[in-house]
Amino acid sequence: MAEHVRIEDLGSHTGQEVLLRGWLYNKRGSKKIQFLEVRDGSGIVQAIVGLRDVDEETFEAAKHLAQESSIEIQGVVNEHPKRPGEYELHTKALRLIAEPTEEYPITPKEHGVDFLMDHRHLWLRSRRQHAILRVRAEVIAAVRAYFDDNGFTLVDAPIFTPNACEGTSTLFETDYHGDTAYLSQSGQLYMEAAAAALGKVYCLGPTFRAEKSKTRRHLAEFWMVEPEVAFMDLEGDMALAEDFLVHIVARVLDRRAKELEILERDTSKLEMVKGPFPRLRYEDAITLLQSKGVDTKIGDDFGGDDETIIAESFDRPVIVTHYPAAIKAFYMKRDPEDERWALGMDVLAPEGYGEIIGGGVREESLDVLDARIRAHDLPIEAFDWYRDLRKYGSFPHAGFGLGIERTVAWICGLKHVRETIPFPRMLNRLHP
Repeated sequence: MAEHVRIEDLGSHTGQEVLLRGWLYNKRGSKKIQFLEVRDGSGIVQAIVGLRDVDEETFEAAKHLAQESSIEIQGVVNEHPKRPGEYELHTKALRLIAEPTEEYPITPKEHGVDFLMDHRHLWLRSRRQHAILRVRAEVIAAVRAYFDDNGFTLVDAPIFTPNACEGTSTLFETDYHGDTAYLSQSGQLYMEAAAAALGKVYCLGPTFRAEKSKTRRHLAEFWMVEPEVAFMDLEGDMALAEDFLVHIVARVLDRRAKELEILERDTSKLEMVKGPFPRLRYEDAITLLQSKGVDTKIGDDFGGDDETIIAESFDRPVIVTHYPAAIKAFYMKRDPEDERWALGMDVLAPEGYGEIIGGGVREESLDVLDARIRAHDLPIEAFDWYRDLRKYGSFPHAGFGLGIERTVAWICGLKHVRETIPFPRMLNRLHP
């Protein structure tokens, strides 16, 4: 029996006879030769079935294979004669493992988005979706590697939380054995507790937003990575975010070039993602917007169009700092030199992808924190454990959150975040 080899490893088996297991992606042929496109999860390869190389029964089986049949092929690996670096399989034997009981619904033709989303569990098998998921996996691997290699400890935050951190209007509420619980919007508060124990921590997991938004940047369920560092100020927070983002993009460019090519991504724009990132204060960003004819004024929060216009003025991500304290969360520390502004920062991605990182310095004073909780009409008793962090050895600290899906959409050059997650949850979609 020949050695079982994955498609992505065929290059190290040139001239050898190997065994390949996978599914029929597409095929074409004539009376004497069949060209089978076979996928196995690691890639797609062309398997050539010639009438001279196999018996008539095998050739007829190849000729009548249905799309998405699962098959086993034994053959010799050769480099593609016209495409250096690519390989093909010259078939010696073929075995049908299972064939579809019905015609595969996603055919090599144009389908509407709703149809494809209804068949998301099958759409994942396509070349484009396969490439996106491989990039997503690389982004997450890059996230973990960066923090693991830089002294951070992974701390898992709970998904059920008693805290309505920023009001309940955008939270999913659920019954928790008679108590009210919410699906977490963020692991940040728990990372602040963990930072007091471990110094440098991060969490990576699903988060939920119940806002009734239909924009191309929003999902009801998405994944976020949130580092938190004890004794770090705003400058340190920005430096960490910049270095982190540069690392992610560089790793994807290095390890997923083939997938970016499949997605027809202009990688020259990603190659510009190097430090230092330009930085400007919120007030300067308002001036920039007004110079472009945008009717945005001091005190307004930025919408997606505002973020796009700001980012278009630069050739790499831009960091915007010192937003109005009035539009930021209760835990955001204010600038001691001018309390109108919060010590926060957002990283805006270029090419219209908007905010991909948001964070800042946390308020460490118990008295100030209590006043802010009350000012936001939040139940102070729900934050007793969070307040303890200020009672027992309070310390300055900062952190941020990076949305995995928005980051993947930007790196892949996608128009909508729904393609960046295997099974998206949106305002009008819970299935499959």
